[in-house]
Amino acid sequence: MSVVYDIEAVTKHYPGAAAPANDEITFTVARGEIFGLLGPNGAGKTTLVRQLSGLLRPTSGRITLFGTDVTAHPHVVAEHVALQPQSPAALLDLTAAEAVHHTGRLRGLTTVAARAQTAALLALLGIDQLAARRVRTLSGGEKRLVSLAVTLVADRPVLILDEPTNDLDPAARRLVWDHLRKLNAEGRTIILVTHDVAEAERVIDRVGLVNHGRLLALGPTAELRRRVDQRVRLDIALPEHTDPVLDELLADAGDQLVRDGDRALLLVARDRVRDVLDAVADRIGPTGLSDLRVQGPSLEDVYLQLGGRDRLG
Repeated sequence: MSVVYDIEAVTKHYPGAAAPANDEITFTVARGEIFGLLGPNGAGKTTLVRQLSGLLRPTSGRITLFGTDVTAHPHVVAEHVALQPQSPAALLDLTAAEAVHHTGRLRGLTTVAARAQTAALLALLGIDQLAARRVRTLSGGEKRLVSLAVTLVADRPVLILDEPTNDLDPAARRLVWDHLRKLNAEGRTIILVTHDVAEAERVIDRVGLVNHGRLLALGPTAELRRRVDQRVRLDIALPEHTDPVLDELLADAGDQLVRDGDRALLLVARDRVRDVLDAVADRIGPTGLSDLRVQGPSLEDVYLQLGGRDRLG
């Protein structure tokens, strides 16, 4: 597969910051894939996206798009890439229809084509009734959908989506993902930035796990999960105050990834799950175990084992 983006040792230092926002990040994005950047808030994902889209220069390193350096030749980004940022700040004083229409015209569509695509995209995303409303008057979810329509107009071959389904209800999320999968099947390359593990695992072909500006792991989602697939994730709700014996039991049960207040998250060998649950239930009594989830390992488990200190989603 041909390379769309080639990111080589990209580092970004902000003046006065103690640590780099991005630190020697290297990866490629292939034509026609859905590539995910997954990490907690503040991991450095948005800084990287701004560099990929030509809005921010790296302090060092190199980014090429279809073989062209995006810093030396920023026009290559405008010709091929559409970015959905986290906030539609530049659109707030336009109506929803104006925002999409004017973006289409700036990207080279004729007036007739821009008008047709605006109507089609607003209808597709279920927001055609908002066409005459100013973006600043819309709810968070409505703004997100208008921003997505702006991103999709004029059919750019590369889409960069920064937290595209924040603030959306389940029905709208499903609609967005169904359409993005359709666009990907038609050949679009999609770079998705998210902190939502479940969302990432449903739609992403290959993922980079990021925290504190560094790339912790890179690969297909199934391949990364196989690193921990001989174990089971236990997410246990515990009484507000647990005794030292129970704490010791949990510590010995497996790899304790997170202990946060009344919840414990750990990875346990599959053949030990029943014994661990029986021991916990015996210790806290039949009514003490208020919530329990047992599932296969996720990308978050890989991320936490590799040294990520913050929960992802």
